[in-house]
Amino acid sequence: MKKIISRLEINSLVSKLKKKGRTIVFTNGCFDLLHVGHVRYLQQARALGDCLIVGLNSDQSVRQIKDQGRPLISEEQRAEVLAALACVDYIVFFDEADPFRLIEEVRPDVLVKGADWSLDNIIGADLVSSYGGEVRRIELVPSISTSEIINRIVSRYGKTRQD
Repeated sequence: MKKIISRLEINSLVSKLKKKGRTIVFTNGCFDLLHVGHVRYLQQARALGDCLIVGLNSDQSVRQIKDQGRPLISEEQRAEVLAALACVDYIVFFDEADPFRLIEEVRPDVLVKGADWSLDNIIGADLVSSYGGEVRRIELVPSISTSEIINRIVSRYGKTRQD
């Protein structure tokens, strides 16, 4: 099964899944330096439905919203690693700073974000709620984030270590 799909393929895919009665779960993120927090989050998101679609920030998108030097890992490699996870059914890139347009296209049954996002700050929450969808927040693994890992590496090894 092809997991990494184009933006052009998303509407047709979602239509087929909905005709089969599948519950579509959507989440999004950069997933730069995949770690245990990401894996647990994605597994919990997948458990909320029949199909998990991950909106993956493209490199262009990450550069708009993150610190200088991000992403650390290219979009193709981030997508390949996500695609290797059994809990992820499909991955689609988006170039915008936020996933609103992609959420409009997917129209998920369940929209998922981390509990670090307040409900009123979750992009697309109002839209999903407006058509009867559900918005869920998942608790994060404490002290585990890409930024936290980067900070630990820099503090232990400095910015110049290259081996």
